[in-house]
Amino acid sequence: MKYISLLSLLLLVAACQKTDKKTDVAPAAAKTGLVVSAVEGYTVKPSVLTENVTTSGSILAAEETELHPESSGRVVRLNLPEGRSVRKGELLLKIFDEDLKSQLRKLETQIKQAEITEQRLADLLKVKGVSQQEYDLAVLQTQTLRSEMELTKINIDKTELRAPYDGIIGLRNISPGAYVTPATAVTVLRSATALKLDFSVPEKYSRLLRSGQTVTFKVEGSAADYTAVVQATEQSIQADSRNLRVRALVRNGKGLLPGSFAEVNLALGEKQKALLIPNQAVIPQARDKKVIVSKGGKAQFVTIKTGVRQAGMIEITEGLQIGDTICTTGILFLRPGSAVTFSKVD
Repeated sequence: MKYISLLSLLLLVAACQKTDKKTDVAPAAAKTGLVVSAVEGYTVKPSVLTENVTTSGSILAAEETELHPESSGRVVRLNLPEGRSVRKGELLLKIFDEDLKSQLRKLETQIKQAEITEQRLADLLKVKGVSQQEYDLAVLQTQTLRSEMELTKINIDKTELRAPYDGIIGLRNISPGAYVTPATAVTVLRSATALKLDFSVPEKYSRLLRSGQTVTFKVEGSAADYTAVVQATEQSIQADSRNLRVRALVRNGKGLLPGSFAEVNLALGEKQKALLIPNQAVIPQARDKKVIVSKGGKAQFVTIKTGVRQAGMIEITEGLQIGDTICTTGILFLRPGSAVTFSKVD
């Protein structure tokens, strides 16, 4: 009996302890509500926004041509001063053409004989000594020989490669005596007079660009600021990147090399009453962006549209009004309808 009484006492004590634990858990669960305190906020107010877009670009020569010969043959003369300037029309390469010159001399002799024959038949035709058909055949023969001579002259001209414009010769790819074809890239000629700047801007800024607009840019290895004037834009948006290609003419391009990387800064104007909020207040989602606005002490999630992004701040184009107070910290713990207490409001 003593053992049974002792066992009953132990069971009674264990039951009391279990009841006490359940009583303690209930208040703890009640404490885990949606109330979030000590949240920092920001009051939306108008600010002056200078719309600057930074993008990457490339320096290009105003004109750049990969030179190829027009005919095949052995190079007998080569005038490709690497890294030096040449004038328009200057002979750069000559291909062996003695066979064509011999053919030209032969045709010149044949034309002289054909012209004599044509003249004789013309005189005989006047006195009905030959038929009209014989005379016409002689005239046709003379014209055919002249056409062949013109074709030979053109082929001789094709054995010469001349500079299409004033420029600077790049590195040559052949040596004297080499056999070349129209597929042979002899060298590259670049214009020495001006440089171009090619860059792209997002589609939403395309309407703000205009011809004659000035842009600034920097290049690697130089602290100097360079300027360029917008010449033209592509007439369509690139489907893969949704960017618009822009081409500008470099003003002060001394010391710049084609192919250099450029960091372009494009000023698109000022907005006097732009709504700017801190970047960390924006909650990116799959299809849109939201911010948490405190209305009546409760958290309300509002869908917004953004514009220009600056260091630490971003423009809001739709969704917020002047005077709205948004949450900038604690946004991961807030839920729609949660009570909000601000510890600091900027």
